Amino acid sequence: SVQEFMTFTSQLIVERSELGSRASVKEQEYLCHVYVRNDGLAGVVIGDNEYPQRVCFTLLDKVLDEFSRQVSKIDWPSGSPATISYAALDGYLIKYQVRPAR
Repeated sequence: SVQEFMTFTSQLIVERSELGSRASVKEQEYLCHVYVRNDGLAGVVIGDNEYPQRVCFTLLDKVLDEFSRQVSKIDWPSGSPATISYAALDGYLIKYQVRPAR
């Protein structure tokens, strides 16, 4: 499924990335943008080739900064969507999604 692809690809890209790095990796028809902060917190945006890279990294900066303020660092390694509540992500995804031209 698409969800499994996204989860597997994101984990693989994060594992292969250095602390403090940003990268964009092409995987099938998608472009995966990864940011691994120096503290080990990481995020991945998966989009198409049309979505601006700069916007993806801006989104990752905002989401990771806010997440790190709301969720204790102790919970990061073992956390999952079932155990960590981060409601702000939905708002960011809505704000940054591409809306079709009318």
